[in-house]
Amino acid sequence: MEKMNGAEILLESLLKEGVDTVFGYPGGAVLPIYDALYKHKLKHILVRHEQGGVHAADGYARATGKPGVSIVTSGPGATNTVTGIATAYMDSIPMVVFTGQVPTALIGNDAFQEADIVGITRPCTKHNYLVKDVKDLTRIIKEAFYIATTGRPGPVLVDLPKDVLTAEYEFSYPKKVDIPSYQPTYKGHKGQIKKAMDLIVKSKRPVIYAGGGAVLSNAAAELTKLARKLKIPVTNTLMGLGSFPGTDPLFMGMLGMHGTYTANMAIQSTDCLIAVGARFDDRVTGKIDEFAPHARIIHIDIDPTSISKNVTVDIPIVGDVKEVLKELHAAIPKGANFTKYISEMKNWDKQVEKWEKTHSLSVKQGKNERIKPQYVVERLYHLTKGDAIITTEVGQNQMWAAQFYKYDKPRTFLTSGGLGTMGYGFPAAIGAQVAFPNKTVIDIAGDGSIQMNIQELATAVECKLPVKVAILNNRFLGMVRQWQELFYDKRYSYTCLGKKPDFVKIAEAYGGVGLRAEKVADVDKIIKKALSINDRPVFMDFVVDPKEDVYPMVPAGQPLSKMLLV
Repeated sequence: MEKMNGAEILLESLLKEGVDTVFGYPGGAVLPIYDALYKHKLKHILVRHEQGGVHAADGYARATGKPGVSIVTSGPGATNTVTGIATAYMDSIPMVVFTGQVPTALIGNDAFQEADIVGITRPCTKHNYLVKDVKDLTRIIKEAFYIATTGRPGPVLVDLPKDVLTAEYEFSYPKKVDIPSYQPTYKGHKGQIKKAMDLIVKSKRPVIYAGGGAVLSNAAAELTKLARKLKIPVTNTLMGLGSFPGTDPLFMGMLGMHGTYTANMAIQSTDCLIAVGARFDDRVTGKIDEFAPHARIIHIDIDPTSISKNVTVDIPIVGDVKEVLKELHAAIPKGANFTKYISEMKNWDKQVEKWEKTHSLSVKQGKNERIKPQYVVERLYHLTKGDAIITTEVGQNQMWAAQFYKYDKPRTFLTSGGLGTMGYGFPAAIGAQVAFPNKTVIDIAGDGSIQMNIQELATAVECKLPVKVAILNNRFLGMVRQWQELFYDKRYSYTCLGKKPDFVKIAEAYGGVGLRAEKVADVDKIIKKALSINDRPVFMDFVVDPKEDVYPMVPAGQPLSKMLLV
């Protein structure tokens, strides 16, 4: 067998795992990898900051379903990845991050650019490794990808000392993984499946509440099939958007703090809540002891530690969401019981329709008014015909993107749900655009969070990536300002950003395109112009009404029934 150094073994191992693209930033500790990359067939995207690289790998993973890969150097290069790793960990995104490390003999000596990245990231990785011997490298890489992509997915970090990268060994890639202590459950328990279906068909007001697990397990088709067969209305978490068609009559919109009136009222009235790949986050439940007060709860999740962690459930089903939904569909009874159930659903349908008519999400935009940010998102939806991958930053822009763009397909809404990471959307959009060069990719951003990783404009320009960035420029840290308005007697302490910078000039300085809309009549014009550009990134600076807030809203700690509607 041919001998290779550790760096060459790493790159060949990535090919064996089906990796075609890595996002990285070079440095001293990883120079052997970059030397090996010089003539390698792997595609490498040079980012301008390590955090941007990890977010780009994350966006690539969310859009494709394949693990994202990032390579960075030791010390500050490694520590710069922590926010991106924690973002992926909170949202269960499959990713493998390779960090450089000082030579093994210097570990623990406070050597130049040394950091204990294994210790630092232990709380925010699914697993991590320090490779001490080149002989272990292929086994560890095989295990890293297996752990990242199986069970409940998540990021895995592999720390690579420089001497391991230069040491030579015969290359032989393992065919399988042997980790006896790690055996995820995929099939649902037959007894629990039967109990769940018995409960569903006896219920009169069932609701399906689907989260990110429905996307991660590629279960959109199974979820849609089951909901339509059983005539059950569906609500999504922020992370679950796209797992059920947003234009389907059964879809009630997102639930929770900024969820729809229909979805929240349905949750508070349901007698049978079917939680599918969701974790009962506090932004979903509001006051926990008043969440779904009349419901018996079925919870489907591949991670047994998530079940009854926040909300006690009646029928737990541990298993892969896709497999369990198939098993539930097969368990649907035939005959009189099912006919009676479907008949009784008509009354529930009427109630849900009544809520929708009473308080539906809508935006009224006058021609001579200041531009409403909700209107911009609505126009993006119509002018892209709903056929775009949307990423977001965090804050008001994120919520408006969730409320006013309809997602009919999974993996078309990429957002930092659990950690709420400002600066996520733009590099994530770059990752998605690299994965799908012919698709329209739009980052819906705020003027605050876009500046957190604005340097990645250089990446997008250099790679000729036509990412569109729709900046809802209200000249505030909008969501923080909204909370100050509602709960701090309008004391706007350090949330006003002012009129700087000029985003059009910034885009042009990097070699991209900058467009600005200050009047309602300009909105469609610049969106159409941006959509026509296919060889460089575009910043669309929408100067919007700074007084607009995100509604509905459930104040923190209040039950879903205590919604503020305006």
